[in-house]
Amino acid sequence: MSADEIIRYLQLEPHPKEGGFFRETYRSAERHDADHAVSTAIYYLLTPGTKSALHRLRSDEIFHFYLGGPVQMLQLLPDGTGRTITLGPRVLEGQQLQVLAPQGVWQGSYLLEGAFALLGCTVAPGFEYGDYEHGERASLQAQYPEYTELIERLT
Repeated sequence: MSADEIIRYLQLEPHPKEGGFFRETYRSAERHDADHAVSTAIYYLLTPGTKSALHRLRSDEIFHFYLGGPVQMLQLLPDGTGRTITLGPRVLEGQQLQVLAPQGVWQGSYLLEGAFALLGCTVAPGFEYGDYEHGERASLQAQYPEYTELIERLT
């Protein structure tokens, strides 16, 4: 199974904001408020030449690992600290099958090894493009100097 085969089979498209490939698979008919569904879900695929650029949302986002190689996620917290988390299949080695990116936390990811990683993302309240804020390299590096190299890679 190749990334191209998965992209075709799942009808994924390039993500217009953060990179990678995606397709929305669920949007709740129930409303959280006038602008947001209660929840949304997507397939999300990374390849060696793509990344999930650093961004933050106004909602919580849960990542689910499905197939492929491990993915490194950087999370930069509002208190000036950060952490890296690995999503992947090797749970007995500490890789995670689900990871929460809390609302307001800067997040970005890249493929660590392999030809692709297929993830799912569930957002609640539901995702809207107006809630997406793209990370700016210089300001993030100034605020999080410990993560300068990863910020450069993900912006």
